Amino acid sequence: MKNRKPNRLRNYDYSQNGMYFVTICTKDREYFFGDIADQKINSSNIGIIAQRCWLEIPNHFPHIALDEFVIMPNHIHGIIEIINPEPVGGNNYCPLRDLPWQTLWARSLSSAVRGFKIGVTKWCNENNYYFCWQQNYFDHIVRNDAELNRIREYIRNNPANWNRDRNNSENIFT
Repeated sequence: MKNRKPNRLRNYDYSQNGMYFVTICTKDREYFFGDIADQKINSSNIGIIAQRCWLEIPNHFPHIALDEFVIMPNHIHGIIEIINPEPVGGNNYCPLRDLPWQTLWARSLSSAVRGFKIGVTKWCNENNYYFCWQQNYFDHIVRNDAELNRIREYIRNNPANWNRDRNNSENIFT
């Protein structure tokens, strides 16, 4: 395996409460999820399943709430909120920190994204669709309400801006 630069913030606990903007891409930016016409996504069968699996994330990860998201032809943008139980008893005591690392990791952003990717891939394999994800994903920790609102607007407008999107292989501006 190549030496890859880690794309997670070093020493940051991705299981802590917060809002996270994620982008998950298909391998080689292949258009598996559909296409854009009239500034709207026309979902393929895989795109429909990707949307269904995305919406099911809170069923498998009850500490997660979903915010704005969009399925594009070759990537997904979404905002995931982690809502872990509040520490009990003050003094920054958190019972989760006393549990094995696997339990904490299971409550992390990476675990939810991995579960989502597995769900889509499993459906594709069971239904004889060729499909492959890019190996990792991109994340951004949302730091305040103004930033959250800018990201929400970006996600909502993503299909309308597809002709200028860097993930669009037909982009005349690349």
